[in-house]
Parts: sequence; C-alpha cells; structure tokens
Amino acid sequence: MAARYGVPDRLRRGLGPFAKTDDDSRGGVEFKVLMRIARLNLRHPWRVLIAVSTTVIAALFQLMIPQFLGDAVDHAHGFLAGGSEEDAKAALFTAAALLLGVSALRGLFTMLHNYFGESVGHCIASRLRMDFYRHLQRLSFSFFDRVHTGELITRGMLDLEGVRMFFNTGLVRVVLLATLIGIGSYLLLSADLVLGLLSLSFVPFVAWRSSAARLKLRWMWLLLQDRMAVLTQVMEENLGGIRVVRAFAAQIHEMRKFDDSSLKALALAYQRVGIRVRNTTVMTFAYFLAMGLVLWVGGLRVLEGEITVGTLAEFLAFMTILQMPVRQLGMMVNSFARASICGGRFFEVLDLKPRVQDRPGAEELVIREGVLRFEDVDFAFADDESAHKALSGISFEAGPGQTIGIVGPPGSGKSTIAHLIPRFYDVTGGRITIDGRDIRDVTLESLRRAVGVVQQDSFLFTASIENNVAYGDPWAVDERIARANRDAQLHEYVGRLPMGYQTLVGERGVSLSGGQRQRLSIARSIMLEPAILVFDDSTASIDAATEQRIRAATKDLTEKRVTIVISHRLSSLMHADEILFIEEGRIVERGRHDELVAAGGRYKDLYELQIRPGEDSVIRFADRDAPKKGT
Repeated sequence: MAARYGVPDRLRRGLGPFAKTDDDSRGGVEFKVLMRIARLNLRHPWRVLIAVSTTVIAALFQLMIPQFLGDAVDHAHGFLAGGSEEDAKAALFTAAALLLGVSALRGLFTMLHNYFGESVGHCIASRLRMDFYRHLQRLSFSFFDRVHTGELITRGMLDLEGVRMFFNTGLVRVVLLATLIGIGSYLLLSADLVLGLLSLSFVPFVAWRSSAARLKLRWMWLLLQDRMAVLTQVMEENLGGIRVVRAFAAQIHEMRKFDDSSLKALALAYQRVGIRVRNTTVMTFAYFLAMGLVLWVGGLRVLEGEITVGTLAEFLAFMTILQMPVRQLGMMVNSFARASICGGRFFEVLDLKPRVQDRPGAEELVIREGVLRFEDVDFAFADDESAHKALSGISFEAGPGQTIGIVGPPGSGKSTIAHLIPRFYDVTGGRITIDGRDIRDVTLESLRRAVGVVQQDSFLFTASIENNVAYGDPWAVDERIARANRDAQLHEYVGRLPMGYQTLVGERGVSLSGGQRQRLSIARSIMLEPAILVFDDSTASIDAATEQRIRAATKDLTEKRVTIVISHRLSSLMHADEILFIEEGRIVERGRHDELVAAGGRYKDLYELQIRPGEDSVIRFADRDAPKKGT
C-alpha cells in the first residue's frame, strides 16, 4: 500500500535512453564536456574577447590600489616622523586622486566584463535551446516511447541554465583569479620574498579544498538534477491529468507524491549548499590565518626597520583584494561541477541519433498510382534478435479506391501497422512499398505528406479551431478548411460557436468532447488530401450515425486513394474490400465481410458478439481468446 502513495519506481529509476555508464564518472568525459562548452563560447569571439580583456584590465587596475595605499601610508608616516606638512598633503591628495581614478576605471571595466560575460552565456543558451528543440523534432517515436516529457523539460531548461552560466561564473572567474594571483604574486615576491610567500600560503590549501569540493559537488549535482527531473515529471503528469485527479478526489495523494519528491530534492540541495559553505568557510579561515601571519611577521620587520609601514600596508591591501575572489572560489568550483553535469546531461540528448532518418541519397516520393504493399513485414520494438515480434509475416496490397479493414484484440499489432506506413518506426523484416518503391528509400518529409494518419488519441493544440484544422498547411484558404470540416461533420457545430472558427480550443482540446476532438483530427488529416489515409480507431468516440455521414461525405476523397481502417467496431469496416483479422502480430483471417462471417472463425464470433450480443457469444469468443494448452 505504501508504494501507492509515493513516487512510482519508474520515475525513480531514471530513463532507458539515458542509462548511466561507467564512462560518466571518468574525468575524461567531464573534461570533454567542459571543453565542448568552451568551444561553444568561442562561437562569439568578439564578446568573449571583450569579456576576457576587460576582466584582465579590471584586475590590473585593482592591483594598482595596494601600491597607491602603500605610498599614501608612507607619506603620512613621513609627516608624523617630522616631514613637511605641505609635501605630505600634496602626496596624500595625489594618492587619493589616483586611488579614486583607478577605482572608477576598475568599476567601469568590471561592469563591462560582467555585461559581456553574461551576454556570451545568453547567446549560446539561445542557440542551444533552438538546437535542442530542433533535435527533439527529429528524434524517432521509439525515443519518446521510453522517455518522460518531464525529463526532457528538465534537461532543456534547468540543465541548459547550468551550461549558460559556465562562461561568466567559471571561465571568466578563472581569468580574474589567475590575473590577480599571478601578477600579484610576482609583485609581492619581488618586493619581499618572505612576506610574499606568507601572503600566498593559503593558495595551495584552497586549491586542494576546491578540488575535493568539486568532486563532491559534481556527484551532488548529478543526483539533484535527477531528483528535479522526477519532480518535474510528477508535476507534468498531475497537470496533464488534472481532471482525473479531481474526479477521483486524489488531491491528497498527489500532494503526498509531490511533497515526497520535493523534500528529497530539498534535502539534497541542503547537502550541496552545506558542502559549498563548509569549504568556503575553511578556505576563508586559511586566508585570514595567512593574513595574520603577514601582519605578525611584517609588523616585526617594520619594528626592525627592514620594511616601511607602507610596504606592510601594501601586502595587507593585496590580501584584502584577494578576499572576495577567495570567497567566490567555492562558487567557481560549483560552476565547474554544475557545468560538467548539466552539460553532460544536455549533450546526451543532442548527441542521440534518430533511429528513423533519411538514408543517404533518399529522393522525394512521387505518387504515380498510389499502390501500397506490405511484403512479409516483421517488426519488433527492440533491436535484440530474440525480442518478441509485434508483427510477423504481414502481407497485403491496396490500390487507389480500395479500403483495407484491420481488426483484432487489443495488443495484437493493429496500431503498429498504422505507424509503420509513415515510418514512425522502421520494419525489422520484409519491406513496405508505395508504387513499388521501398519507403525507406524516400525522404521522410515527402512520405509523411503522402500518408495521413488519424489516431484515436486526438491531440489538439491550444489554438483556434481554424489553426488546428490547418495545422498541416497553415496557408490553406478558408473554404478548404470549411470543406474538410463539413466532410468530418464538424462544420455545423463550429458555426454555432460565438467566434466560429476563431474559437480557442483549450489545452489538449479539453473544451471539446471526445467525438468532436476526433472529428477535428479527421478534418485536419483529410484537408491535406494525402495519397494514403489511415484511420487508427479514429471513430471510437463518434456515434454510428455520424460515422456513416463522415464516410458518405468522404466517399469522393477515398475513391482516389488507399484507405486503411483500423477499428474494434465492425460496423466501421464492414464495407472494406478486404478485412484482416490480426492476432498476436499475425494475420489469422482475411477476406470480405460476408466471406469471414461465412467462414465461422474469430471474425464471425466478434461479429455476433457486437451485432447479437448474448451469453453464448461472449463465452464462445472468450474461449477462442483463451491461451491454448501448452503455450
């Protein structure tokens, strides 16, 4: 019972197409991901150049500040030791003016490097967002069969954000810190070797702690992104099925699921923040410890007259300048860890190859006669040779004006046949031809223009009725749209709406009934007048009288093209030129309606069950459907 009130295991385990491999934990893979992100940034060379150069210039101006402060302290100390007041004031004024000017220039260039650093990230994010969305349009149906929409949303939004931020919070910060420590180290060590070494003594410790934190944060980011994906999936399913949730008063159950996922993500976020804060605290302590040593040793050397007070102030000012970069070092490490994980997850989708795509040299499909032929077709959803075949040995032929009816029990492979014709999947054996040409040798775009599939689950977009009907041809004239709706027996209903064809259809078509959605889906397909029409149980929610009117209205349309009708309702396909009874992926009976009834097989039992339902018919059909002994 407890499992019913938690997050389903299928959401916890992750997704088939994204199964983790041992390579995911190797540093080489992580390095390649970071280098790939860096190369993406270089596609905007001028912005990168400005961001990096202004970062270096801002750091150089910042390094001038300790020297000006040291000079000011020495001049003030000289006045206290009996120097000229006028000379001291002039020197202090000059130092203050230089300090103010350098600070202003440093602020200006810091603003520029922040602006251009952010702009580079947004530029690559815009491009990657389009690449990601474009690639999703190309991936095959088999990919979407195994992946959850919430996972893709997470990768296309949250993971993309981690990639976007890497340039400004990672690479630019490395340049800033390298400039400050590199040039600053040279200046300090050349001024006084001992104090220079003490000033930089915290750097090796910080580097070690940063590396250790990076390894932990990388793993934490991976786990957090997985949990955020689960959270997104739970929310997406809840919103998509909100009417079912309300109908079954399951709000408390859904809140428990969401709360469970949310708390797990929150707990991991706390751990990640804890790691970053602890390491930042330790690194800051090391920094202040080094500053204390500089102050102690430097103070003693000032008392002994080996260095001036201004020189000591210069060392301390330099370390103060390093304070903020040191504090930000934890954020920089976090940025590298996040980018490596988010980039790896994001590119994992971009690098997927569509299983169904145009072959090299594929040509446009030109319909001459429009003859569809299945030649001993086999199909399995898995590539493994031992995988169960959803279809086996399917063969039939249909020419223009002919209708093929397909019927069979649920799971027998009827819809799979419909999905193979437009190459939503590729056959694993045999071939499908149109006018004698293998459909794998023609372009997908031309093939899908020639094949119209009307599915039982009619998906509608949040747009007007006109836009939904004209989805396949947005430039279709109004009369053509209206004619398709008349054929689908939807025109009169639309005419009674206050805004007519401009009426907005709710999300997923929820403002329409099931039959209306199916009729709109039929109108959307027949408006394109494809050479092959496939009705995949597309009239299941339409009453028999309306279905007969649709068939009569589309008679002229179907007389010129191949029509495939898949249905559980025999009245929908009794008129077919040939009916195929599919069972366990095989054709077990075929023929016209009267021939199949006379044969006294499975089709006749189903016919009697639907036309003259009775206890004897139900028992006889169930007995035939029961597993045979020994199977």
